[in-house]
Amino acid sequence: MLMKEQFCARAYAKVNFNLKVYPKDEKSCFHNIESIFQTVDLFDELTVTVKPVKGCSVQCESVVLPLKNTLTSAYDAFCEVAEVDVPGINVELKKGIPSGGGLGGGSSDAAALVRLLQKICGISLSENQLDYIADKTGSDVFFFMHCDSEGKGAALVSGRGQIIKKINPRNDLFLLLIFPKFSSSTKEAYSLVDESFKELNLSDYKEEYPVFDELEVIYCRNVEEWVFKNTFTLPLSRKYSQISCALEDLRKSGALFSDMSGSGSTVFGVFTLRQQAINSCSLLAEIWNCVVVKTI
Repeated sequence: MLMKEQFCARAYAKVNFNLKVYPKDEKSCFHNIESIFQTVDLFDELTVTVKPVKGCSVQCESVVLPLKNTLTSAYDAFCEVAEVDVPGINVELKKGIPSGGGLGGGSSDAAALVRLLQKICGISLSENQLDYIADKTGSDVFFFMHCDSEGKGAALVSGRGQIIKKINPRNDLFLLLIFPKFSSSTKEAYSLVDESFKELNLSDYKEEYPVFDELEVIYCRNVEEWVFKNTFTLPLSRKYSQISCALEDLRKSGALFSDMSGSGSTVFGVFTLRQQAINSCSLLAEIWNCVVVKTI
């Protein structure tokens, strides 16, 4: 085992380009999805210190985490599959990704911790072992487990989030992220979507979204040609007017495409020129908490 006592890693945020949510499967009680996940250069920072006592403790100054969280869950699952003696660790988490924003911060943190645990223990887990940990931790964790060694990448994501097909990530896009002054819990977002399904003719619903097999082709086109949609955007916009206002402001500011990420509440606009994204951010900063990030 490596004897270095302290290890550091970045956990990058993700955005969703297209997110189709299907009605809940009555047998599994999960919603299947179809999406493209893409990492951006907004990140949390993890500092892991090895300690003599078994277990995982987490400190985070900016967020009050529950005793059982994605980091402790990932650690426990890692201990189950690792065929070595796993030491106790203390994790100092510095948040740069807003919680409850649909950017996958907690899931990315879990995958980053697993990468560090592999270094600490001097082992390399198989894809099946990584997927086992993700299954025990959270659906978005599957994507981050299949990113590169730094936690960067893009993929077609389907099933409940566990079916990952890596694609070449675009690194030529600049996103203006707007953080409305509320957070959307995943539970609430899915509840609102379930309510909206009751109002829909589901045969029409199928026609509203790009075909899953065409997502990568659309992703590679000029952004002006994107026809991506997010199932969560409309029902959450109905409840939280800030979302629709933010989307409208992004369109007016020159964004080539705009939508909400994941189950919200973060809204993003896509630009191909960094300076244009920065100029729009300067303009909208008078109204919104916003930042420019790059796809990686």
